[in-house]
Amino acid sequence: MNKIIRKTEDLEQWRLSLKSDINFIPTMGNLHDGHQKLISIAKSSNYNINLVSIFVNPLQFEHKEDLKSYPKTVDKDIEIAFSNGADVIFIPNTIDIYPKNNKSISYLKASKELSSALCGLTRVGHFDGVCTVVYRLLKLIQPKNLYLGEKDWQQLLIIKNLVEEKKLNINIISVPTQRDSDGVPFSSRNKLLSKNEREILKLFSNELSHAKKIFKKDKKIDLKKLTKKLESKNISIEYLEHLHPYSFKKVQAEDNISILAGAIKCGKIRLIDHVFLMKRNPIIAIDGPAGSGKSTITKLIAKELNLLYLDTGAMYRAISWLFKKEKIDYDKETELKTILNDISIVFKPNSLSQQDVFINNFCVTEAIRSQEISSIVSKISSIKKVREFLVNEQRKIGQSGGLVAEGRDIGTTVFPDAELKIFLTASIDERAKRRKSELEIRGTEEIDFNQLRDFIRKRDFEDSTRKISPLKKAKDAIELFTDGYSINEVVEKIINIYNLNVPKEIQLE
Repeated sequence: MNKIIRKTEDLEQWRLSLKSDINFIPTMGNLHDGHQKLISIAKSSNYNINLVSIFVNPLQFEHKEDLKSYPKTVDKDIEIAFSNGADVIFIPNTIDIYPKNNKSISYLKASKELSSALCGLTRVGHFDGVCTVVYRLLKLIQPKNLYLGEKDWQQLLIIKNLVEEKKLNINIISVPTQRDSDGVPFSSRNKLLSKNEREILKLFSNELSHAKKIFKKDKKIDLKKLTKKLESKNISIEYLEHLHPYSFKKVQAEDNISILAGAIKCGKIRLIDHVFLMKRNPIIAIDGPAGSGKSTITKLIAKELNLLYLDTGAMYRAISWLFKKEKIDYDKETELKTILNDISIVFKPNSLSQQDVFINNFCVTEAIRSQEISSIVSKISSIKKVREFLVNEQRKIGQSGGLVAEGRDIGTTVFPDAELKIFLTASIDERAKRRKSELEIRGTEEIDFNQLRDFIRKRDFEDSTRKISPLKKAKDAIELFTDGYSINEVVEKIINIYNLNVPKEIQLE
């Protein structure tokens, strides 16, 4: 398409003629490799029209000198944008974005909580300017998707908050920080640096990266020591903070993910950088009643996000199968401890790119899904010794994180500190229909729909009323009622929620 639009009225006319949705990539020009990545990712994500805006927003600058010195390379920007996948470039002037005496322009205030930390401490009004221009552009362009870089993490969160507050039906897709070969994050202001100033920025970025490696090993960071080290290298620090990555409050001992963020001065140029710190890889906990689709959905999420799939329900079913096979009297809890100590449950990938379940070297993948096992698993899973044994085993598997687990007490008992907790449910009729279809596909047995519905209702009661780790929604879990939704729609929804809770940069590690 390769179209350039400069006037808001022309933009509106063009937009009304469209039959496609819009991917929007806002920039202030002087495009670099980070912008190129945003444009190319948007292009490869879907068949939408890719629109890149180039507008140096005067409201984001505290001093006229900064605005005047900001690099402007429009002709080169146009070439870069089109060559990386832009279909349309919107290049308005200030009077188009902020017409004089136009009362329809909303001059907004950024979230006080998010804008009062980090850059907001010294850049008074900066994020108000960001919100004002972004909201103005979003109203003009009306995109389906908005692509933003995680390099400006604080700005990204503030824009997400704006979109949520204004109830705009826009998906925000974040892209990890893009770095040059020397570890420095790409920034339009980098071109203003002298060779010596570039070396200072390189030292700063490399020290943050080194601090991340230390944190991965020791699970702690000494800010005073790090600050002293940076200052000894003649690095002028504006701020250096270790905070919760979404609230910007002081990091707490229980926080798994945190952010180490800083701003420095290189001559007259102010530059920012950050790294995310993790004690373990992220965990997704998916709970819900029988037949809610947990297993199918969890498998697909694990595959999509490249996470380990932990089927805790299969572990309880495997023990139920073994107890039945060995004719173990599981009512005698005193004897269970010795029996459980000799049990080994292992998950192995099979030739179908799925997961087989082994208990004491028996492959029981299919056998544990029979109605016979389903009828006893709830009772066996309510046995204290059994639950203690398996919860301990599950926590061992999850020590390093990087998994998605499903069951009935994952978010409440097994992984209460999971980054994302989902409570997946559906009506009894819907769950009975799904389970009947599942059994028919396997061709293992026939069961009456009404009987199956009664069985599920009974299973719900047993699971939710047992004394130990009953089925219930964790306080901070997100409930998804899936009647009327396809499996893929539910998977997509959960992945979108995950992306809002875990930075993309972390997901790639």
